[in-house]
Amino acid sequence: MYPQLIIEALKKVKYPGTGKNIVEMDMLEDNIRIEGNKVSFSLLFEKPNDPFIRSIVKAAETAITTYVSPDADIKGNISVTTKQTVRREPEKLLPDVKNIIAVASGKGGVGKSTIAANLAVSLAGMGYKIGLLDADIFGPSQPKMFQMEDARPFLERIGNRDLIRPAENYGVKLLSIGFFVNKNDAVLWRGAMACNALKQLISEGNWGELDYLLIDLPPGTSDIHLTMVQTLSITGVVIVTTPQEVALADARKGISMFTGEKVNVPVLGLIENMAWFTPAELPGSQYFIFGKEGGKRLANELHIPLLGQIPIVQSICESGDTGIPAALQPDTITGNAFHKLAESVVERVAWRREHLAPTQQVNVS
Repeated sequence: MYPQLIIEALKKVKYPGTGKNIVEMDMLEDNIRIEGNKVSFSLLFEKPNDPFIRSIVKAAETAITTYVSPDADIKGNISVTTKQTVRREPEKLLPDVKNIIAVASGKGGVGKSTIAANLAVSLAGMGYKIGLLDADIFGPSQPKMFQMEDARPFLERIGNRDLIRPAENYGVKLLSIGFFVNKNDAVLWRGAMACNALKQLISEGNWGELDYLLIDLPPGTSDIHLTMVQTLSITGVVIVTTPQEVALADARKGISMFTGEKVNVPVLGLIENMAWFTPAELPGSQYFIFGKEGGKRLANELHIPLLGQIPIVQSICESGDTGIPAALQPDTITGNAFHKLAESVVERVAWRREHLAPTQQVNVS
């Protein structure tokens, strides 16, 4: 099969009421792909609510199998774009924030919030202006990790608006739904209510000038992830996993969501948490209790950077419980690991900004 044969076949598909075919109307985009019997391309329509989209797609499929090859694999391979589906970067809600980094995981229990807290503290220790948004609406843990469970952010008048002043500790500005609900009560909200609360923390927070705003996302995939993408211009996401195969399987799903056409957020890299266990009395020993280098293998498989490997030591658990992040002690094993992680994230963000322009095109099918 040749592209010209496909073009000639599509010339037989008329747009209703015009007498013109879809080729002469410039509806066929210049992206015909042929892989064996598989044929794929995109059709461009004026509006996403064009009433003839489905009928024209079906007619195009019929034209390919009729005039090109009855064995052509075309069904479901015609994507539709419209002149209104190019999704530009969301309006700059936080004009004084240079970079927005989402911290995500495919499943719970892999230490995502611990990574987010210590990454924030490490970046602050490097001299950057840092904010941390706890977007895990149903399981906010950052107030405890920053020893601020009793903090109650207040409103302050900025210009003609009342904005929420973030709590601050260890050089990190923090906002969390945990500041506004009883810490012992479950948050029983439907998805829309949770998303609205999150939007309020973003748009009504007085974040000021920041080099990095980190977002501690809930585990898995949900409305909240889509809200973040639609609300903010996210620089990139880091995915947290453990070496365990169960965690790696869910990490793949998370990466697939962020790299898919509907979300299209750059994955800056993978973080392998709980990479090995090191006893305090044997600092040179490594015990791979969750498997060895599973995160490293996944990063290689998906061709994304491995940003860091964080070991399990008792101090990490203790630091989370006491609200004194391990990253505050850069001379320890874990403190050094988090410092290297922060350096890797900074380097990766700089590299992407220098080499890769983000694309934000969403196909409507």
